[in-house]
Amino acid sequence: MKETVNVNIASQAFTLDDDAYAVLRRYLDDIRRRLPQEDNNTMEDVEARIADIFRERLSSPMMVVSLASVQYAMEQLGQPDDFGECPSDRTGGCTGEQIGEQIGEPEPAPRKLYRSRSDRAIAGICGGLADYLRVDPLVIRLLTLFLILFGGLSIWIYIILWLVVPEEPQSINTRK
Repeated sequence: MKETVNVNIASQAFTLDDDAYAVLRRYLDDIRRRLPQEDNNTMEDVEARIADIFRERLSSPMMVVSLASVQYAMEQLGQPDDFGECPSDRTGGCTGEQIGEQIGEPEPAPRKLYRSRSDRAIAGICGGLADYLRVDPLVIRLLTLFLILFGGLSIWIYIILWLVVPEEPQSINTRK
């Protein structure tokens, strides 16, 4: 199952796949960097043409724009190099690669701290921290025990974490 993003392109609402949105955003940002800062008309024309292509390819306004549709629109409009040279004085630089090469691994979702359901001794705090930090739970447990015994960590901090950190949802299986 893919996530979707709602966007406005040339004042028209579209729903895009997450990966299609990422590719389209990089493409438009690269074009924007290559255009003079005062040239807003060209960018508006590019977005209007992309919106037209999406409307032609979608049979219903409720459909999701896929990566294939974004790639088709980019083929129709050309590479960002066609819009001008990459200025060297702007921060952020241009991609320096063909847009087709940018499609790869999607960015990983941000990790969240949960109390572990499966790897718990008392409340799942150490198991959850170990999963979040991607270390062995035994290391976290020994470190926690050492800090509690020698005064570096109060038992109250563990209890507060127990109350504050949410329990891992049933549907998430973060251990692989």
